[in-house]
Parts: sequence; structure tokens; C-alpha cells
Amino acid sequence: MPATGDGRAPAAADPPGAQHGARSGGARERSGPERSASDRSPAAVRQPAGPATAAAPIPHPRADAAPAAPSVPKAAATAPLKLLVIEDDATDAQLLKAAVADSGAPIEIHWTRGLDQAFALLTPAGPGSRRGRSRGPEAGRGDFSCVLLDLAAPADLPHPSDPSDGLEGLHELLRRAPHTAVVVLTDAAGAELGAAAVAAGAQDFLVKNETDGPLLARALRYAVERKRADESQRRLVEAELRGQENARLQRHLLPTPLLEGANLSFTRRYRPGRRRALLGGDFYDAVRTEDGVVHVVIGDVCGHGPDEAALGVALRIAWRTLVFAGLTGETLLTTLQHVLEHERRSDEIFATLCMLSIEPGDAAAPEAAERARLHLAGHPPPLLLGDDHAPIGLPADHAGPALGLLPCDDGQAVWPAHRFELRPGWRLLLYTDGLIEGRIGAGSRRLGQDGLADLIGDHQSAGLTRGRLVDSAIAEVEELNGGALTDDVAVLLLERNPMQLILG
Repeated sequence: MPATGDGRAPAAADPPGAQHGARSGGARERSGPERSASDRSPAAVRQPAGPATAAAPIPHPRADAAPAAPSVPKAAATAPLKLLVIEDDATDAQLLKAAVADSGAPIEIHWTRGLDQAFALLTPAGPGSRRGRSRGPEAGRGDFSCVLLDLAAPADLPHPSDPSDGLEGLHELLRRAPHTAVVVLTDAAGAELGAAAVAAGAQDFLVKNETDGPLLARALRYAVERKRADESQRRLVEAELRGQENARLQRHLLPTPLLEGANLSFTRRYRPGRRRALLGGDFYDAVRTEDGVVHVVIGDVCGHGPDEAALGVALRIAWRTLVFAGLTGETLLTTLQHVLEHERRSDEIFATLCMLSIEPGDAAAPEAAERARLHLAGHPPPLLLGDDHAPIGLPADHAGPALGLLPCDDGQAVWPAHRFELRPGWRLLLYTDGLIEGRIGAGSRRLGQDGLADLIGDHQSAGLTRGRLVDSAIAEVEELNGGALTDDVAVLLLERNPMQLILG
């Protein structure tokens, strides 16, 4: 746009981007008694050039604006509503500016003749394009509060979205400025078109000949607030959808035990320590291989957060893959440590682990004992439960270091097996340290393995089994702790069941 001065077109008396109330000629003369709405020639808004009159217009608008300042709230005056008017008719544009002036609302008007100019203003400029600019339309581009679009203005679009509905300009505007409030203008015969524009995404519509200053100001403010409410609702819905997607993803990352034909009852409980999370650094899995051996693992990655949860999932998946590949014992744990070393984000990350293998018993002698192997890598040992004895912690004499603490290629990290027998009616409780590190009362005393064994024994004596036994135990641990446990907790309860597999 040319700067204000000689050579301007008559319709460009007030250039697009000029703020209402800040012009030196037009705003002052419009308030005069002899000024009419139709008198908008260049001669009416320009003063004769000369040294005597050149300085005169400067103080007059300030003097005229001073009495009106108390009527505008101070906060609103510092942050006026920025309005972009898209109107190809200069006379209508001036009438809109006059209506805004009559309303007394703090509205800063920027005027463009068409959509192309409007899109240039609505598109944020890069840092380089703003360098050295302090005035003009580009000084505030991209941050308009509202757009006032005359539907009668030609769209001039090379590929209109729907040229048959008369709203192609609106569709393109909503696509280019999806976060800006839009109010459309129609004539008296276009009320239905205005309603269609609101249905298409505009916040409101106004009829030209029925709109005065206060109505225009209210409509613009309403459109801005409605757009803000719509944006807040949209962000809320998007956050809820992301939360649901994350929840589904985390739930699917938890394992489905593959124990078909194992004749086991398998109860598991999993509670991440992170708030509103479904997955933590603890992990577990259980599978039955073709030879009938049941393999169970439970582990704990140090730390809390999504990185630790992801590492736990990686270790669990790697463990299942290695088991089905035929690896067992120390060979499997050595390979799993290599996976940990490559997947962890720092050398300080380690993981504890308890791995159990239960060989199938003799089907012809159901009363015979079953043989099992236990490997511990810095993890608390399971509890052996029975009907004829109190819970017993399996020995941890053969425990090796946690995965990732010591190098395993030179033989420093070894995890020998502890072999034992399981008598008929056996039950095994595997857990992570989050269950035993809870406090007892307000002091510093921890529950510990012995405290957990006594607690489980009490609940077992009360006749609780399977899921009820695990749930009641966790509830009492939390009660002793004085609230929810801060660490991740995973608990597995296995027991021989002569019937088909029971998962809980």
C-alpha cells in the first residue's frame, strides 16, 4: 500500500492497517457537525500543505481524544481488540469504522480489500521480515482477534472449495486462520447465507443495514469469546483423546501370559508409581514352552518415568523372545544384560530380576513333587506358600548382581541357579521391591520381606486365596504406609491347579 499522501486513490483515504482513533485528519473531521457519511473525498480528509498548517493537525487529535480517555477502561485501552476487515467497498469500510467509533469500544481496525491481502496479514511474518519495522500493517500481522468478512466481497480463489454455496471465501479463510474468530456480513436478503456461514464455522453474522456501533462491538466481543471457548473445548477433547490413546497403548504393552496347558492359576496385579500412568518400570511375563516347562519372570528397572517404562517393556519382550528361542539360565540373563546395555539411556541404569522355571510333573503321579529353578539378579526372592506352613522366603544365597551393574563377558556377573522342589498344594508369590519398601507408621521402619511374609500368612489364615489374597495384602501394605505406595508394584501369585488355566 502507498503511504498516506498525494497520489492515493479516493477509496484509500484510510489505508488498510490504520488504527481507528489514531489518524490525524479523518477521525477529527468526522466528529464535526458538517461531516456526513457520504463525504469521503481526498480533499475532505487532507489539509492544505504549508508551514502554518503542517503542525496544526498534530495536537488537535490528542486534545480531542483526551476527554474520551476516561470512558475506556485502562486495561482494555492497553489491549484493544484487533479487527481485520475484509471489504472491497471503501464506503462500507468507512461506515464500519464510523460504527466502531460510535460504540466507544477499544477496537483496532485493519482494512483489506480482498482475501489475498488478508492472508498476507494473517500469516505470521518471519523474524527477518519484521526487522526494522515499527509501524504499518505488518507490525501486528498474525495476531488478529477477529476477522469481519463481507460475503459479497469477491473471493478470487484459483480453486474454490465449493463455488456453488457462496461461501468459498469463508471456507478458505477458516482454512488459513483456523484459530481466529470470524464474523460475516450480509445484506438484508442474505440472512440465510449468514446462517449457513455460522454452520460452516463462522462465530456470528451481521446484516449491514441493521447493524449499529454497539451491536457491532457486542458481536465482535461475543465472537472472540466464543472462539476462545471453542478452542478450549477442542484442546480438552484432544487431550482426552491423547490420554485414551496413551492408556490403550500402555495397556497393550502389558503382557498376556501364554500358559495354555500349564494347569496353573496365575494372578497378577500391577500398579505404577507414576500418577495417572498405567505402565511403570516394573515388568513381568509368563510363558509355557513346547517341552512343558513354565517360565516366569518379574523385574524392576531403577528409576521412575516413561524412559524406565519403555526399557521395562523392551526387557520383557526380549526375555520372551529368548525363552522361545531356547535360551535358559545364565545364558539368557547374559544376553538380556546386553539388551539392557544397548537400550538404557545412561550407564547408571540397571534392572533387578527374578526368573523361575517350573518343570512339568509326572502325570501318572500327581502327588509327586515338581522341580524348579530360581535365578535372582539383585531381586527379592519369592515367598513359598502352603496350607500346612507359614509363608517361607526362598533362599537368596545364590543371588547374582542386578543386570547392568557388572560386566558379564569377563565372568564378574554370574547368576547361579537355586534348585528346589514344589510339594503338592504349592503357591508362589513373586513381587517387586515396591511392595516391601513401604513404611510402617510414621517412622522410618520398612515392611521388609519378613513383614510381608507375616502379613500374607495372616490373610491366608483368614481363608483368602488368589485375587482376594493379593488385593487384601496390597491394601494392608498401603494402609500401613499411610497412603498409596510411591514405587511401582508388581505381584504375581502362581499355584498348581488341576483344572484348566485360571487367570486373575
